[in-house]
Amino acid sequence: MIKRILAFAIIVSFGLIAKAQTANLILFTENGEQFTAILNGIRQNAKPETNVKITGLNAEYYKLKVIFDNQVLGEKNFNINLALGEETTYCIKHNNKGEYVTRFMSNVPLEQAPSAPASQTVVVYNANPAASNANTTVTHQQTTKTTTTGTSNPDNVNISLGINVDGMGSGINMNVSESDLDNSSTVHSTTTTTTTTTTHSSTGNFDDHSGHNHPNQNPAPSPIVYLPGYNGPIGCSVPMSQNDFSDFKRTVNSKTFEDTKLIITKQVVSSQCLLTNQVKDLLGCFTFEANKLEIAKNCYSHTYDIGNYFKVNDVFTFESSIDELNEYIESRK
Repeated sequence: MIKRILAFAIIVSFGLIAKAQTANLILFTENGEQFTAILNGIRQNAKPETNVKITGLNAEYYKLKVIFDNQVLGEKNFNINLALGEETTYCIKHNNKGEYVTRFMSNVPLEQAPSAPASQTVVVYNANPAASNANTTVTHQQTTKTTTTGTSNPDNVNISLGINVDGMGSGINMNVSESDLDNSSTVHSTTTTTTTTTTHSSTGNFDDHSGHNHPNQNPAPSPIVYLPGYNGPIGCSVPMSQNDFSDFKRTVNSKTFEDTKLIITKQVVSSQCLLTNQVKDLLGCFTFEANKLEIAKNCYSHTYDIGNYFKVNDVFTFESSIDELNEYIESRK
């Protein structure tokens, strides 16, 4: 019996762990400057380091502040993009203007990520935000005490399992009793405690743990989602439909000379909104690196999911083009 309960507890725990999807972030400085990383206002490494690995991240977008140990270098703010289920590496380096920028280096699935070297500081991300819509939980307890007389010699086994996955707490408590009767007379007291928990949210929702949620009288309408799963910064309002984009791309590809392609592309983009993947697809219409870079700059302020714009770097052959595009983007913030 006990073996069955233990097996059940283990299965449930693995089920909870499987639901969690996280990401790792590696930050390092190209020239060995020591720094402290702050994600969404939360300090990560306790002391300045040159290479920091942050695990257990559960979102795709973070605000990063880098505070250099050398006060002359000051501090810098960046936007960081991650992929859940992967380990992403960024390099903190100087650009051609001598300014610090973040450079996306690589992605690797978590199960393929190498072990951290001894020189790398590894910390587990801990958010602890002071949320304005925090819940207030009130617990009421009612205790009933009964006394019975019987003949028993109980052998009680208690099993308690607590699980915490990325801030999501779950508990499994089991009480198993097996009794062997004998002829001795004993007095056995049993205390039963009933706990009722009521959660009040400052957002106006009330959860009585009865399976019913009582929302606000006038809930805010849900915004239109143009890119499911994306919750990063927005560069323009309504992206071009895929059908319209296909017609646009077909028109660009129909032209022989790249100068003509440039003119048409700039004309259309100036009054449109694109997705990052559409920008990447559009840059494939051009052969010369300089033209790709010019269009990439031109499209940035006309891109809906600018938090994904780092993906455009994949189309460039030369590192200098990536540097120049990143410098341009930083200048637009």
